Amino acid sequence: MSFNIEPFLIKPGQKLDLGEWDTRETIGWDSDDRDGAEKATKKLNKRIEELQETLYADGTKRLLFVLQAMDAGGKDGTIRAVFDGVNPAGVKIASFKAPSKEELAHDYLWRIHQQTPRKGEITIFNRSHYEDVLIVRVLDFAPKSVWSKRYNHIKNFEQMLVDEGTRIVKIMLHISKDEQKERLQARLDEPEKNWKFDKGDLQHREKWGEYMNAFEDAIMKTTTKDAPWFVIPADRKWYRNLVISEIVVQTLEDMNPQFPPAPPDIQGIEII
Repeated sequence: MSFNIEPFLIKPGQKLDLGEWDTRETIGWDSDDRDGAEKATKKLNKRIEELQETLYADGTKRLLFVLQAMDAGGKDGTIRAVFDGVNPAGVKIASFKAPSKEELAHDYLWRIHQQTPRKGEITIFNRSHYEDVLIVRVLDFAPKSVWSKRYNHIKNFEQMLVDEGTRIVKIMLHISKDEQKERLQARLDEPEKNWKFDKGDLQHREKWGEYMNAFEDAIMKTTTKDAPWFVIPADRKWYRNLVISEIVVQTLEDMNPQFPPAPPDIQGIEII
């Protein structure tokens, strides 16, 4: 199964109004066919597993996968669903929460650069350097004169990574405010989810419109041919998983990793 991922791609110079994006959209798939989508996702999972093993063995290429979303947007669930079955030796997840005292003593990209992928590795950023133009902007942790310069910093940083051999894919999981309400309420109502609830999420929810503006600016100002943004309708988790799995497969196939040739000196060896 393969379908067009172009509708989710934000191209350089493209205007973005997140309010016009239907978060329950199922472009390219029948909205009533959840079972079919889940089966297709499983097949894509197997393909990701194969490609990731080849990438790791190849040892010459890197993939950085950036996930951003509002609170309860589904970042953890996406990682579990899309990268199910991959070899953990070649996949790393980096989560960026409030910076530590040590991290604050350096520039804001210092802690990010340390987590970028090595050759042969897939690294998934669960939140990322984009927090420094999202939460920092919305909650006034820094003045506009500071955060407004960071879009160019980020573009240049990502271009450097690309030039040095890293493939970058950036995903915004776009959920509606109503969907977020349901997910946050579930964290209160279901005891096994209580640990996920953070009162701070309510503070961010009150500034929903400001966050949407910040996301729009961050995406429009930093999407490039070499480090593109995709905006994924994410209210339907099964569709979200399907689309992102397809993006990962197409990206890895385009990277075209290859198993290295066998060493010449192993021919004729017989294990006894």
